[in-house]
Amino acid sequence: MIIKRIDRYQVRLPLRTPFETSYGRLTEKAFDILLVTDELGNKGIGELVPFEQPDYIEETIQTARIIIEKHLIPLLKDKEIYDPNEISSLFKEVKGNQMAKASLETAIWDLYAKRNNRSLKTYFATTRAQIPVGVSVGIQPNLSELLKQITNYVDQGYQRVKLKIRPGYDLEPIRAIRKKFPKLPLMVDANSAYTIEDIDRLKKLDIYDLAMIEQPFSADDFLDHAQLQKVIKTKICLDENIRSLKDCELAFALGSCQSINLKIPRVGGITEALKIVEFCEKHGLLVWLGGMFESGVGRALNLQFAAQNMFTFPGDISASDRYYFEDIVSEPFMIQEGEIKVPDGLGIGVKLSQEKLMKYGYYETIYSN
Repeated sequence: MIIKRIDRYQVRLPLRTPFETSYGRLTEKAFDILLVTDELGNKGIGELVPFEQPDYIEETIQTARIIIEKHLIPLLKDKEIYDPNEISSLFKEVKGNQMAKASLETAIWDLYAKRNNRSLKTYFATTRAQIPVGVSVGIQPNLSELLKQITNYVDQGYQRVKLKIRPGYDLEPIRAIRKKFPKLPLMVDANSAYTIEDIDRLKKLDIYDLAMIEQPFSADDFLDHAQLQKVIKTKICLDENIRSLKDCELAFALGSCQSINLKIPRVGGITEALKIVEFCEKHGLLVWLGGMFESGVGRALNLQFAAQNMFTFPGDISASDRYYFEDIVSEPFMIQEGEIKVPDGLGIGVKLSQEKLMKYGYYETIYSN
């Protein structure tokens, strides 16, 4: 196949409620929907997910747009693509910028599946029609509001809760949650808010039967994480550190973690994500799928990918209405008895709502050949 045209919707969706982490407070999510068209008129859909501030990782949505237009699209021009696995190698000369790469790579995977009249999930080791999901809870103004939110999510059927923490907002809220929900599968995510000097405080989390502690230290650290993992029984999970298979290999070799939060955009797309899953399965690392406040496009991809058997831990793939009043796909995702149905249909299995796209964003052509 040959890529003949790439269009883009720049979209901003307001969040139902502000979401606060150690990085800051999010009230709306900006993202791009990319439409990649081949010579036969088939269209693949991808989502560009970086945040507007370089706080989660270095990449932002503004820098990713530049990389896509100035550096990645030229690599696709007049290129005959036989298999979407070729894209990661094609993009290799551009260093980093994994989320920019993933937005195009995943769109080309969707396009490839549609050309072959298949669902994208048939290219994975998929056996489940629906999967259990978890929910992420941001930093709340008080314990009463925190417990109210968690109670609401538990009542909706979410099978795992992740609490965002930071120094000064950790032991007390965790203690309160455990008192009210002693058996609830619970994990915490620090988003790099701690340093090795906080090791004694982090050791105190061991008594709360947490599934894991996600990313306590900085996104470029492996050694301090390894030191912490040696002195606590709770699994450490790495998120921001993991940009490639090589990062997983390093973390495993050093003993930096026992779990990996895999985000397809953060590792450059599906091809690299599959390599990471294979490595984790081989070496006994718990791997699960994280989220980036995706719209229904990224959510559909995440659901199809997480339907593989090796994903046994509920990921951050909440229902559409967890974050947004309205989604930009025609059929938003709903939770039923703690699970969400994996989409069927060609490609990623969703259709865009033109009405919602134009309501919340605008359209432009960024490449035509």
